[in-house]
Amino acid sequence: MTVSQPRDAAVEQESAGSADQGVLGRGYRALSVGIVSVVLLIAFEATAVGTAMPVAARELDGLSLCAFAFSGYFTTSLFGMVLAGQWADRRGPVGALTAGIGCFAAGLLLAGTASAMWLFILGRAVQGLGGGLVIVALYVVVGRAYPERLRPAVMAAFAASWVVPSIVGPLASGAVTEHLGWRWVFVGIPVLVVFPLAIALPQIRRRAGGPLIAAAADRSGAGTSSAAASPTDRPSFDRRRIRLALGVSLGAGLLQYAAQDLRRLSLVPGVAGAALLVPAVLGLLPRGTYRAARGLPSVVLLRGVAAGSFIAAESFVPLMLVTERGLTPTLAGFSLAAGGVTWAVGSWVQSRTRVEPYRERLMTLGMVLVAAAIAAAPSVLIDSVPAWTLAVVWAFGCFGMGLVISSSSVLLLHLSAPEEAGTNSAALQISDALSNVVLLAAGGAAFAALGGGTVTHTATEASGTASHPAAFTAVFLPMAGVALFGAWVTTRLRER
Repeated sequence: MTVSQPRDAAVEQESAGSADQGVLGRGYRALSVGIVSVVLLIAFEATAVGTAMPVAARELDGLSLCAFAFSGYFTTSLFGMVLAGQWADRRGPVGALTAGIGCFAAGLLLAGTASAMWLFILGRAVQGLGGGLVIVALYVVVGRAYPERLRPAVMAAFAASWVVPSIVGPLASGAVTEHLGWRWVFVGIPVLVVFPLAIALPQIRRRAGGPLIAAAADRSGAGTSSAAASPTDRPSFDRRRIRLALGVSLGAGLLQYAAQDLRRLSLVPGVAGAALLVPAVLGLLPRGTYRAARGLPSVVLLRGVAAGSFIAAESFVPLMLVTERGLTPTLAGFSLAAGGVTWAVGSWVQSRTRVEPYRERLMTLGMVLVAAAIAAAPSVLIDSVPAWTLAVVWAFGCFGMGLVISSSSVLLLHLSAPEEAGTNSAALQISDALSNVVLLAAGGAAFAALGGGTVTHTATEASGTASHPAAFTAVFLPMAGVALFGAWVTTRLRER
């Protein structure tokens, strides 16, 4: 005797009746507009906060603690990702999503009304917890609410939601900070988040709410007993994974503290952070991830390799243009603007139904384009090469990233059992986030070792002391090698 799920049956019938609809068809319009709007607002905040942060830190007399406002967000978001995966798999994504939006808004309000720097950092930490909850919960919503044929289009819409904020966000944030004050960059967004959530929440409850009891019971072989499928017979959360999540967050926080406090004494928290981080990450990622086992482990590994190599290289592009070619910080920042458009185009290409049989080949092409763009970037160190060449090269690299990042999300949901989508989505996000930190730290170490200056940059500004050209080459060429390794990983995405 199996456990019946009349709600799921109704949703399946409704989805079958909407089979000819797109993501903006009558059956999915409210849901699509709502969740994409949430991503749009989060993207705007993420790209705008870097402009307002220095002004806020100066007013709160906390410039020396400014880095912790960024690292605090990252550290708590890691815990939020794992918690959201557990929450969504066992109770559905509605609770994780609403709690995440609530934490995100509360963190913004706390940071925007802070009277001291420690309160500002606390607000950023609360905001990071909410951001981690939201991103994983949204992945689970996509996996449950949309048929497989529509998921690539939703992921493409998520990618497109970052284009306008990446271009307009820093400029709008600068204008608001200058004319209204930095606090409005933080306190103005929570009110706007309420509207898309109100639009999408009823649809999320109907299409994606609740635990997948029957599916989990059938996969575990317990479908012959209603008691075996009962949610009371299993723990609400996997306590081991929660402990590992705490280890990841604490370990990442200690490592970032050690990197920001360059003294011999800081080796102690650095070693302690690594001791916590490494076993925790190994326990949270799918088994076989670090040996590129076929299927899901390689998808998770590829996400980290692609994101880490590209972001680590991109972080040095504005600095190289400013210090070696004499561009202003604004022009250096605009050299990356076209990449936001081509990234969205790549995401759109992978969403076309006719390319679905060739998805793995498209991802191989994408990683080759990423590797070529990173390897070609140092060519602007040659005076005879026009500086605008880098903008063109980087646009091709971003196109490749659009193919890879959106496709990795689609493949992850395809390879995940419905009741495991949250846990696996959390693993994908952890791979993405940690690889950014690790490879950026490695690139920074190589840059400093070969005569690089001190790096300080955001999305729109970069500054540094004069650097030896070899220091930039020592960053870009190894990252190109990492991206080429990612091209090999794409050959192991399909299970035999």
